[in-house]
Amino acid sequence: MESKTHINVRNLNVFYEEHQALKDITLDIPDKKITAIIGPSGCGKTTLLKSLNRLIDLTEGVKVSGSVFVDGENIFNPGVEVTHIRKKMGLLSQRPCPLPMSIFDNVAFGPRIHGIKDKKELQNIVEHYLKETSLWDDVKDRLHTSASKLSIGQQQRLCLSRCLAVEPEIILGDEPTSALDPQSSLRIENRFRVLKDNYTIVIVTHILRQAKRLADYIVLLYCGELIEHGPAQEFFENPKEKLTKEYISGVIS
Repeated sequence: MESKTHINVRNLNVFYEEHQALKDITLDIPDKKITAIIGPSGCGKTTLLKSLNRLIDLTEGVKVSGSVFVDGENIFNPGVEVTHIRKKMGLLSQRPCPLPMSIFDNVAFGPRIHGIKDKKELQNIVEHYLKETSLWDDVKDRLHTSASKLSIGQQQRLCLSRCLAVEPEIILGDEPTSALDPQSSLRIENRFRVLKDNYTIVIVTHILRQAKRLADYIVLLYCGELIEHGPAQEFFENPKEKLTKEYISGVIS
């Protein structure tokens, strides 16, 4: 298959035991845009996100059929090297999860795993990616203190720095601002706006206002089905499906 974008989903079905969480999803996710996956609780948003880097594999009793192509490679093919796939994707979770080590070592962790040992090179990497997330000025004088001493908002930006330091092509965010105060949320959103020039960004959000102000492309799921997807302005101003109109207007939630 020739891939026109980094991520192409084809006829994806996901079952948890007998419950079907995703139903025949086919979707192309645009490059270097922010795509928001929206829909009511339990509609399959996080399941779809975790299918994109095969974190879905970690769920007991899961069964998957269909294909997810990343750069033209079906990541669900037998024999695919999952680590190689996940290196292309950085993941930002709902709650920040800094590693139990210093701020410096959090950012340097991935590059070290991938073979970078030179101290000066690691220093440059850490500084660069802390600046990418607007965290450098906050922490440059305490790089060797514990990351757990940072505020929650700072911890989430640190996790974003750590994610970027392995040079992924794609950033996945599972409600990445849901645990943050409004000011910290806006900082993360503002970084996403800058980062989309160089990365494909896919986020799950349950906040319709956030999807409106942040996303370039919208994917609406309902009860595991793909209801509608398209450019954000068109999606919100001229929805095609009755269910989309009801969701946007608050008739269903």
